[in-house]
Amino acid sequence: RAAGSGRWLPWLGLALLPLAVSPAAAPGGCPSACYCVATPELVQCRYERLEEPPRELPATVHNLSIAGSNLSVLRRAAFAARPLPDLRLLRLRHDNIQVIEDMALQGLPALRTLDLSHNPLLSVAAGAFAGAPLLRTLQLNQALLAAPLEEQLALALRNLSLRRLELAGNALRALPAALLPAGLEELDLRNNSLQRLTAAELRSLEAPGLRGLRLTLGANPLSCDCALRPFLAWLRVTAARLPDARSLHCAGPPPLRGATLLHLRPEGLACAATEGGEPGQLETASYVFFGIVLALIGIVFLMVLYLNRRGIKRWLHNLREACRDQMEGYHYRYEQDADPRRASAIGTP
Repeated sequence: RAAGSGRWLPWLGLALLPLAVSPAAAPGGCPSACYCVATPELVQCRYERLEEPPRELPATVHNLSIAGSNLSVLRRAAFAARPLPDLRLLRLRHDNIQVIEDMALQGLPALRTLDLSHNPLLSVAAGAFAGAPLLRTLQLNQALLAAPLEEQLALALRNLSLRRLELAGNALRALPAALLPAGLEELDLRNNSLQRLTAAELRSLEAPGLRGLRLTLGANPLSCDCALRPFLAWLRVTAARLPDARSLHCAGPPPLRGATLLHLRPEGLACAATEGGEPGQLETASYVFFGIVLALIGIVFLMVLYLNRRGIKRWLHNLREACRDQMEGYHYRYEQDADPRRASAIGTP
């Protein structure tokens, strides 16, 4: 029995290890609202409704995660109360962040990964990320739904050397070309509202600084009509640039719903009038143009009639007189033929 108890002691020690490194006992100090898991290099602050980042963070922290708080505004030097020279990963998920001010990341010189997913961003200052010159990965999944921020983000990212950008779940309808800095290696566009990539967007992906860019496009409602032909032709040549190419399926039209994209041929995609699609818009424009032409012809015809109303009236009068004379001639001949005296004269030998 004593030997059995001895075997369980190491596992019991591991289970109690997070409690052993309590906020008060953590080396270098651990925030009272957070936990330093096993070592102060990993700090987690979960669902504590913080209104600003904790100030008493350990100076040696490498990974910091704040989730479920109400940070609302990331102010200038929000993490600079105590220098964090070794912080490499910062996760700020579900923190109701709406505004990021200039130099909000000041004091984080080693930061390489920033996760701002699941925040209702409304404003991003041009210098929001200027305090993190080594930032290489930016995660903005479901963070661009509250307001159109493409122009603001383009300014904020212009001086960074990003390698990975995540924009999943943002209801994007077009490729955000302005957010693709030269040197970007990975772009996550899963679970958006992309129906296709246009020829112009495909050309932007062939820019000198983006030829090695890898895309992920899963869970987008791809419309497999003739407007998809440029993308399908490009995909068949550069499938290696789409790691999830084999999982791409058609969302419409109904005959092709669920079909695997790589199993289709560009020439086999038919043009159909689809709601909100380019072929449908073209057909609608054709009908509108045809209607305008008919209306112009009708207007010209009415103007001709109006300008020639006297001549038309004279012509109608002459036509009526001619018809009357013709009818009188017919009537006279009918009366002659019906006269009994003429009939008896003709009948007497």
